[in-house]
Amino acid sequence: MGSLSFLATKYLVTAALVVIISEVAKHLPRAGALIAALPTVTILVLIWMYLEGQPQQRLSDHAFYTFWYVLPTLPMFVLFPALLSRFDFWTTLGLSTMLTVACFGLLGLVAKSFGVGLL
Repeated sequence: MGSLSFLATKYLVTAALVVIISEVAKHLPRAGALIAALPTVTILVLIWMYLEGQPQQRLSDHAFYTFWYVLPTLPMFVLFPALLSRFDFWTTLGLSTMLTVACFGLLGLVAKSFGVGLL
């Protein structure tokens, strides 16, 4: 498969995944959340990287850093529903995003003390 057609395939498969998840979530919120919570994007990225011939260390690094970068996003999923009952969607999204950025910074400092460079 040529590089342009492979790139187009990557776009189509990845976009289809996002559309499928959002469509499922509209009708079955729990099922949509479960599918979204699965590491499907990370799995796809690992597959794409493998098919492109990336070295094993790069694949390993990607999985390792994905673990660390998921952690600071978790508080947002607790805060978002609480804020949404008090604020409009955009304010809630903005506040949740600011919390996530702050958590990224905090995790970066904590991880650094354990010898893991995230920042």
